[in-house]
Amino acid sequence: MKYAESPFHSARRVTREVAIGGIGVGGDHPIRVQSMITCDTMDTAASIAQTLELVAVGCEIVRITAPTVKDAANLQQIVAGLRAVGCSVPIVADIHFKPEAALEAARWVEKVRINPGNYADSKKFKIIEYTDAQYAAELERIRERFTPLVSLCQSRGVAIRIGTNHGSLSDRIMNRYGDTPLGMVESALEFARIARDLHYHDFVFSMKSSNPKVMIAAYRLLVARLAEEGPDWNYPIHLGVTEAGDGEDGRIKSAIGIGSLLDDGIGDTIRVSLTEDSVHEIPVAQKLVAHIRSPLTLTPKAEPIPKLDPFQYARRLTVPVTAGSTAVGGSEVVKVFIRPDDYDRIAHKLDRMGDYRPDGKLTPEDFVAVDPEDDLALATINASPLPLLVTVKAGGRLTHPVVAFRTLAAKLDERHPILLFDSLASPLEAVASSDFTDYLLQTSAHLGSLLCDGIGDAICLVGWDGPGQLLRVGFNLLQAAGTRTFKTDYVACPSCGRTLFNLQTTTAKIKAATAHLKGVKIAIMGCIVNGPGEMADADFGYVGGAPGKVNLYVGRTPVKFNIPEAEAVNLLQDLIREHGKWVDAPAPALGEGAP
Repeated sequence: MKYAESPFHSARRVTREVAIGGIGVGGDHPIRVQSMITCDTMDTAASIAQTLELVAVGCEIVRITAPTVKDAANLQQIVAGLRAVGCSVPIVADIHFKPEAALEAARWVEKVRINPGNYADSKKFKIIEYTDAQYAAELERIRERFTPLVSLCQSRGVAIRIGTNHGSLSDRIMNRYGDTPLGMVESALEFARIARDLHYHDFVFSMKSSNPKVMIAAYRLLVARLAEEGPDWNYPIHLGVTEAGDGEDGRIKSAIGIGSLLDDGIGDTIRVSLTEDSVHEIPVAQKLVAHIRSPLTLTPKAEPIPKLDPFQYARRLTVPVTAGSTAVGGSEVVKVFIRPDDYDRIAHKLDRMGDYRPDGKLTPEDFVAVDPEDDLALATINASPLPLLVTVKAGGRLTHPVVAFRTLAAKLDERHPILLFDSLASPLEAVASSDFTDYLLQTSAHLGSLLCDGIGDAICLVGWDGPGQLLRVGFNLLQAAGTRTFKTDYVACPSCGRTLFNLQTTTAKIKAATAHLKGVKIAIMGCIVNGPGEMADADFGYVGGAPGKVNLYVGRTPVKFNIPEAEAVNLLQDLIREHGKWVDAPAPALGEGAP
């Protein structure tokens, strides 16, 4: 199976056009940027105001939650209010659990988003071995539930997003395919086949996860499966990393997932999900789109055969070497190096840098640089009796980091570890970018893509004039890619009309209480619509259960219910203690802190 014509050279995937109101998605249209309002859908004035704020900063499609039929009916008033002030932005109704709400919403909006995992199913975590006949009967039940919505959307010219979430796969899918990218794809295809049987084609796919590796694998697998189904399965793709979090971490995680797929030519519309006011999502999305105007370019002269499975993560199996007095490769965590000049600039405060202290400074004697197209030089390296730390030589024809390092990984003996640079203009010489956010997003997209492909045993960042910031980006990038955990990890959803507490202030309180717990992963969710499976690899979950009430989870299992919000953070700390993962916060270091 192939998700692109080549992993070394891609053009944007060719899709059919789907109209969402007056906005075309796919086809020859630009990649569309969208977001979601956060207020109560029954608050018509606030919904209109937040939508207008999003449109003012460049949002092209706006999503509004409709958890009940009553909320869905109020979309009529919201849309009418927007049109009355001359705003024609397409409105998308976000539906979970209630087909009746979807049918009501489809009367008023330009697009309906449904989640295959909970549109016709209620998750009970039952373990059932379905026979083929039982499975077929389940699909027929889904057909009966989904057909009325398809028919209504078809008659009104309304589009549908078939939006799978990693955290809310149905029991049926979980029992047959597991909690996997394959399960995510099959869940969406079941609904797509029903729509196609009804001769309805105005739909878009999405495969969202809070884990960039899972998200990337699921989208690639989806595109590969669509290609196998036939040329008329060329439906547009909506990209997003769900529950990315806030601040720099949320931007890095979003750039890894969305940016790497855009690099590969996949994606027709995107939403960056940040635990911040929605207007802050739009500039990030716009910058990601701007960076990927042309996907991977400058293919190798002779394309090698990739050695890594693009649909399932596995790190290259290398042999450890020593670089900068530090072991690199093998079972070692991916290391963060810094160039000598930057090391000298921070040498006076190394003992105060804590978790952001570099693993070493890198000199030209620590690695071998090679042009991935120089087969003779590569043959010499591959003939070396000892493993070597290898990187891409500066100044070669392959200047796109993803293309260059994928080519190197395909040609290099697997035993040799690979050193990743964020810029191939001139390794170990600073290449200062002019805008930090641009630098952050582009570096995260390029190096995050490689790390999620299993390529890279060490990184050295040179593209920004500030060693403290470079180190922070480097370590946070490894954490977001799931490559190296060095601090508390948070899965925090963006707010919406379903949210049962203030996500921004609550996330800040939880971080203040737990940010010192290295290696502990905490999920913070305003409600549970995306499913407890989204917390599958989290240690603990803090989830809105009712207005003013919180449920606490261990993994995906709820253990404490209806806790008053004022007590919930303290009880979360107690729960962490009960499970042996609590340590007291260290005393603040004297003097200058970490970068």
